Amino acid sequence: MGRLLTALQRGFKERIGWKGLGVIASLVIIAFAITTLIHTLQGVDTGVILIALTEKSPYLIAMAALCVVGAFCTLTFYDFFAVRTIGKDHIPYRVAALAAFTSYTIGHNVGATVFTGGAIRFRIYSDYGLNAIDVAKICFISGLTFWLGNLFVLGIGMAWHPWAASAMDLLPPSVNRLIAFGCLAGIAIYLTWIITGRNRRELGQNGWKVVLPSAPLTLVQILIGVVDLGFCALAMYLLMPAHPDIDFVSVAVVFILATLLGFASHAPGSLGVFDAAMLVALPQFGKEQMLATLLVFRILYFMIPFALAITIMGTRELWFNVVQPWQRRRKINNGNGDVSNDNNDDDAPGHGNSDSENASDEAASPKPHAARSAVTQD
Repeated sequence: MGRLLTALQRGFKERIGWKGLGVIASLVIIAFAITTLIHTLQGVDTGVILIALTEKSPYLIAMAALCVVGAFCTLTFYDFFAVRTIGKDHIPYRVAALAAFTSYTIGHNVGATVFTGGAIRFRIYSDYGLNAIDVAKICFISGLTFWLGNLFVLGIGMAWHPWAASAMDLLPPSVNRLIAFGCLAGIAIYLTWIITGRNRRELGQNGWKVVLPSAPLTLVQILIGVVDLGFCALAMYLLMPAHPDIDFVSVAVVFILATLLGFASHAPGSLGVFDAAMLVALPQFGKEQMLATLLVFRILYFMIPFALAITIMGTRELWFNVVQPWQRRRKINNGNGDVSNDNNDDDAPGHGNSDSENASDEAASPKPHAARSAVTQD
C-alpha cells in the first residue's frame, strides 16, 4: 500500500503537479458556470432586459458609481500597506496606488491575475529599485489582505444569514453557519499565532523571507479588506431590483461567494462564473432584471476601470519609452549643434585663425610696452 501511494504521488508530481491541478480546477469551474449560465438564460427576453435598464434610477447608479470609486480607492492601500510591511518606505503612495489599481484591474479583466498582475507590478516597481522577490512579497501581502477581509466578511455574513449561501453551495443553513464560525475561528487562530512571537512571523528561506504584519497591523489589513468588500457589495446592493426586498447582508454574502468563484476560475473578468453564481443564488428575482443589474455593475466595476487602467499604462509607457528618450536625443543634438556652430564661427574668415592673419594682426597691433609708453607720454 505504501509503495502504491508513493508511486501515485510521484506520478502526480511528474505528470500533473499542483499548477496543473489548478488549471484543471479552473477549467471545471468555467465549464460548470457556462453550462449553468446557458441553462439559466433559456427563455430570456432581451426586450425586457432593455426595459429593466431604462427603469434603473440614475441616482442609484450614480451612488453605485461612487461606491465603486470608494472600492478602488481602498484597493490602493493593499499595495501601500504591503510596501511598508516589507520595508520599502521610499515608495510613495502615488506609485503604490498606480501599481495596485492597474495590476488588479488589468489582471482581473485579462485573467490569470497572479501572472498578469505580478507582471504589471514588476513593470512599475522596478523603476524604483525593487526586484522580482520584492514584487513577489508585495503580491503575497496584498493577497493576504484580500483573503483576510473576505474570510472575515464572509464569516460574519454567513453566521448572521446562513441561508443566503444555501442556494449557491446547496448546503443546509446549519452547515453554512458552521463554515462561518470556522472562518472566524481561523482568523482568531492566525492572530494568536502571530502574537506568540516574532520568529513565527517569518516565512520563506534561502533569500526569500517575508515578515508577516504584527497583530495590530493584521487588524488594519482586515479593515482594508472589509472596507473594500463593503463598497463593492454596497454598489451591487444599490443596483438590485426594487422587488422583492432583500437585505444588504444577504447580498454581501452572495456577492463574496460569487467573487471568490470568479477568482478561482481565473476567467477574464470572471465572465460567466460571477454572473451564473449571482443568478443561481438569487432566484427570487427575475432573470431579465438581474441581468440588467449585472450589466450595469460590469460597466461600472469592470469596463470603465479597465479602460482607464489601459489608458494610464499606455500613456505611462509612451512617456517613458518614447517621449523622454526623444527629448533627451533632442537635447543632445541641440548641444552638439551649438558646439559645431561655435567651431564654425572660429574657423570663419576675419577671425584670425590662419598663420598669415595672426602675423598681420601681430604686426598691426601695438606692443605692450609701446602702448604703456604712449600712455606715459600722455
